[in-house]
Amino acid sequence: MDNYDKVALAIEYIKTHFKEQPDLREIAAAAHLSPYHFQRVFAEWAGVSPKKFLQFLTLDYAKTLLKQQKATLLDTAFETGLSGTGRLHDLFINIEGMTPGEYKNGGKALQINYSFAESPFGNVIVASTSKGICYMAFAEDESAGFAGLVQTFPAATFRQMTDMIQQHALYIFTHDWNSLSDIKLHLKGTPFQLKVWDALLHIPLGQVSTYSDIAQQINHPNASRAVGTAIGSNPVAFLIPCHRVIRANGETGSYHWGATRKHAILGWEAANISPEKDI
Repeated sequence: MDNYDKVALAIEYIKTHFKEQPDLREIAAAAHLSPYHFQRVFAEWAGVSPKKFLQFLTLDYAKTLLKQQKATLLDTAFETGLSGTGRLHDLFINIEGMTPGEYKNGGKALQINYSFAESPFGNVIVASTSKGICYMAFAEDESAGFAGLVQTFPAATFRQMTDMIQQHALYIFTHDWNSLSDIKLHLKGTPFQLKVWDALLHIPLGQVSTYSDIAQQINHPNASRAVGTAIGSNPVAFLIPCHRVIRANGETGSYHWGATRKHAILGWEAANISPEKDI
């Protein structure tokens, strides 16, 4: 069991028992660790103490973020990057849609490289064409992960190989984000889906948005449900941050790769822009 699995057990326990306000000892027991070991493992994973991390997962914290977004113009709220933090200002993610032919024929004639890697939130499968990343998903089981890739591109040719495109994309899981190169995405989607996914890329790290806000951002204010469907079909986990979209009431809502993982990612991202100096 890696650190994320232990942290996930703790988060799940807290979600179930939050009304009882469990202390560190109880939470550590849920993760099958001693309080001291759990505190250390958690700090290594999140960069902050469990107590600080849990503040990022509360409903009040989410509502505060949403109020901050509402306090500014939508265009301002969706500005990319956090140059003041010195973290993501060098990160640019660019989307290129597949041609109509590639979209319709399931990726026929596409050569897709794929590989498996570890991330702070569990194992992932990442796949690329010559133009960029076309697929990324959390996949603890490699066979199931590959089956999901094939389902997305049923007519493509696959080769298990790690290439530089994949390696550059995987750097996003490290804390040295200043050294990230441009990340190219080569996506199979409708024009509407591509608009939604592009809007997601403009939600800054550590911030959240709502389905209705995304609908307004792409000039389809009455299409919140369609936006939700497009978000649910996001083919590139984490890089396209669909986890940053929550319900208007501040609840995190569902996530294709599990609600606990969504909680973990949101808390981890908040911790990365609000680190503790002393843990």
